[in-house]
Amino acid sequence: MDAFKLMKELRVNYEQEVQYLPKETGLSLIESTTQDDSRISAKCRDAKVEDLWSLTSFFGYSTQTFVLAVNLLDRFLAMMRIQPKHLSCVSLSCLHMAAKVTEEECNLTPTDELIRIGQCRFTVSDLSRMEKIVAEKLNFKSKAITALTFLHLYHQITLTHSTDRKEKLNLEKLEAQLKACLCRISFSKAKPSVLALSLLRQEIEAVQSEDMLEIASHIQRHLKIADGELLLWSERVAQCLSDYASPECSKPNHRKLQWIVSRRTAQNLHTYRSVPELPTIPEGCWDESESEDSCEDMMSSGEESLSSSLGSDAEGPFFPLHFRCQKHRQHLRQHLHA
Repeated sequence: MDAFKLMKELRVNYEQEVQYLPKETGLSLIESTTQDDSRISAKCRDAKVEDLWSLTSFFGYSTQTFVLAVNLLDRFLAMMRIQPKHLSCVSLSCLHMAAKVTEEECNLTPTDELIRIGQCRFTVSDLSRMEKIVAEKLNFKSKAITALTFLHLYHQITLTHSTDRKEKLNLEKLEAQLKACLCRISFSKAKPSVLALSLLRQEIEAVQSEDMLEIASHIQRHLKIADGELLLWSERVAQCLSDYASPECSKPNHRKLQWIVSRRTAQNLHTYRSVPELPTIPEGCWDESESEDSCEDMMSSGEESLSSSLGSDAEGPFFPLHFRCQKHRQHLRQHLHA
């Protein structure tokens, strides 16, 4: 796509992004809710988004699927008052809806398996009903303009115009950093165009490219993004990534998701995964009968958090060393002035 078409598409998305923003009043209500309340709290929401990240990585889904799922979840939570016990059903419904839009049909995880691996206690019919409710309330068809939409456009525009260190602007790294930000509900209040530009500028400053920095400034002027707004979210992004890169932050690893399950659950999972010896199929005969397991009896281990083992893209390489060095220098300065 040439530069003119990219800028035109950028403008169209910028004008439409407001249609896909969660209601700020609803998000503020969630942030003000305590853990003891009967409503969803920010901590509860953030933990569930981390679970979605885990499941997205486990099933090999794309970043687009994860970002769309979070967008649907936040918009629904900001609109509807739901009880914490229903959050798992809502979040998994959003993930399944997003996957059906962004993933190839052959790569979609069967609904019963999605519920089983997600360690949820509802049924396939429960999930289907919740999907219909979410789709109706959000008037969801097949798309949403998110920060990832702008991140991809910004990346393309930057590489189209820049002649300086193209290989250094790693889109995969930018996507991982976006996912880390989305695990905090506060970033759902940012305009997607501003959040994506904040991430882009952070990475450009890290690779120290004056050429790319000028392109980012041109994008800002083209979209008429205020300096104060961009600075505010740039500082929040830097703080988020700095916290994430710190030794105090619990880091995920590259191992597959692991759970502690009861003996009964382990037997059920083993039975579900085992492949029996198949008899020889006579020529001209085809038996299409299949049996389906009930998800209600299978899940006896509860709905524990999966976020202790996020995807491999949550590892250190995508959260640059300069954030850790910057924090270390701040610590040294505080120590010297003490």
